[in-house]
Amino acid sequence: MTFKAEYIWIDGTAPTAKLRSKTKVITGVPAGLDTLPIWGFDGSSTNQAEGHSSDCVLKPVFSCPDPIRGGDDILVLCEVLDTDMTPHPSNTRAALAEVAERFAAQEPIFGIEQEYTFFDGSRPLGFPENGFPAPQGGYYCGVGADEIFGRDVVEAHLENCLKAGLGISGINAEVMPGQWEFQVGPLAPLEVSDQMWVARWLLYRTAEDFGISATLDPKPVKGDWNGAGAHTNFSTKAMREGYDAIITACESLGEGSKPLDHVKNYGAGIDERLTGLHETAPWDKYSYGVSDRGASVRIPWQVEKDGKGYIEDRRPNANVDPYVVTRLLVDTCCSALEKAGQV
Repeated sequence: MTFKAEYIWIDGTAPTAKLRSKTKVITGVPAGLDTLPIWGFDGSSTNQAEGHSSDCVLKPVFSCPDPIRGGDDILVLCEVLDTDMTPHPSNTRAALAEVAERFAAQEPIFGIEQEYTFFDGSRPLGFPENGFPAPQGGYYCGVGADEIFGRDVVEAHLENCLKAGLGISGINAEVMPGQWEFQVGPLAPLEVSDQMWVARWLLYRTAEDFGISATLDPKPVKGDWNGAGAHTNFSTKAMREGYDAIITACESLGEGSKPLDHVKNYGAGIDERLTGLHETAPWDKYSYGVSDRGASVRIPWQVEKDGKGYIEDRRPNANVDPYVVTRLLVDTCCSALEKAGQV
């Protein structure tokens, strides 16, 4: 039999990487990752190589049913290697794999809330051709054609993610017209990151069929509008069993250079979004608090009440690399918990 495999990878565009994909027609019976061949591409066209030595390698790391084409066709997420089979400099997955393995015994898990904005041409979907819509307020989790724009695309994207078997756990309209969110998780670090990248690809590909585009720009409209984030919910086994570990994790994220070490890797343009307004903390100040959406890290009220659970890092931008944010949180928090004997 013959089936189509859509090979997806993350390119080397700076400061924010883009998704790329191309189709490989394979003869044989669809099976596991081990049977999928490596492939190549022209890295000089993706900001990953020079023209005189342009070959890069695609190594399959995750596959799932292709909900767009259907049948036996599949989506194949790949990491990028150099031709000597070592990780390419743009390959952020390799560093996460090492950290995730080192702290696997602590059982870290994540849920990532991906905000994004639909655009119709050069303006956000739902914005009038001239001027601005009514101020934000009624759009969040709203209903009705006067406040909600793009629901048909959102529903199609949700259905595609479910058909692909991704761990998508919810959707909702956000605070600006044309702005939405989906959530992936709870899953382990590599799984949540792989599936987030595939869910992003499916978002762009689904919107393509409707003639609109989706952007992860953290501040798609300047002025008195919320930006777009990727709030990252995180816990370890110890945090899910006791409150002391919750506090240790929160404190570790504020120690020494850690606040800036994280923020500078939480997505391009973060200073435009983390202003201290619009449910954000200032980018250059670290804080945490219970039920505080103006803090860098929020402890949900239910977590304080139960004395166990998870924390929400509210700083990551919508355009953050999930491999990077999960690596940083695991490395910082798990190291601190290990040092405190809370594992």
